[in-house]
Amino acid sequence: MRITELFDNGEFVVTAEVGPPKGIHLEHLVEEAKESLSGITAVNVTDNQSSVMRMGSLPTCVALKNAGLTPILQLTCRDRNRIALQSELLGAAALGIDNILCLTGDHTKMGDHPGAKPVFDLDSVSLLHTVCQLEKGTDLAGNPLVGEPPKFAKGAVVSPCSDSVDAQLAKMERKVMAGAEYFQTQAVFDSEKFISFMEKAKQFGKPVQLGVIIPKNAGMCKFMNKNVAGVHVPQHMIDALAADKERAKAGLTGVEIAAQIIKECRPYCQGVHIMALGWEAKVPELLKLAGI
Repeated sequence: MRITELFDNGEFVVTAEVGPPKGIHLEHLVEEAKESLSGITAVNVTDNQSSVMRMGSLPTCVALKNAGLTPILQLTCRDRNRIALQSELLGAAALGIDNILCLTGDHTKMGDHPGAKPVFDLDSVSLLHTVCQLEKGTDLAGNPLVGEPPKFAKGAVVSPCSDSVDAQLAKMERKVMAGAEYFQTQAVFDSEKFISFMEKAKQFGKPVQLGVIIPKNAGMCKFMNKNVAGVHVPQHMIDALAADKERAKAGLTGVEIAAQIIKECRPYCQGVHIMALGWEAKVPELLKLAGI
């Protein structure tokens, strides 16, 4: 099932993110996803997120699909050249994975193999273009594919709370022109900024999912403010997490913060994407509190 069909039908699409294990065993991830995420639309599978080496996104997507869930393959340009990226896309289509999210990827210096050589032969925009070429039946070199070409729901990312809104809108426009059919946003903590951005972004006519992180504690928020581009957690949220550390540790405060953001932003978006960062078990509670 391509999630673009749901957007076209006017459905509010809810997705959540999981990270493959740093090992070969998927049983725990699949069981947790079945228990906590079976009620949502689809499950994003990260691709060596933050440049930390893990199992690949594709085999994890297949395991989730076999368990009855709808996966979204995240594909980054950091580790593969254009040959490998096209090969991965063909493999995904052959295995029935037809939802993708195209990303440039974090630099290798950020991860656990800082000496690894980054590739970045393509970026997120040229990767979207590549997908469209494959869908037309040829590879990037103009060589024809054999048989029926693949078809994907093509997603991209945008940062609505970035300091440079105009730059984000320009990037969004380039991604739309390259073939993006839907967008998931970087984590949003400022509803007013998101709403203002969406008023400008609606000109592109593409569905946008609000990105939400469940904040775990004040320290995590301060770290994101300092190190994550396009993310700013307001001081009053940090204060709320610091006021009762036991309540924050239990996830109660973070879930309340995330639910409030969803409530405020829901009229202006076409879905929500939840980055639980290990708190996938709290997703059902979050959605219930948010009224979804």
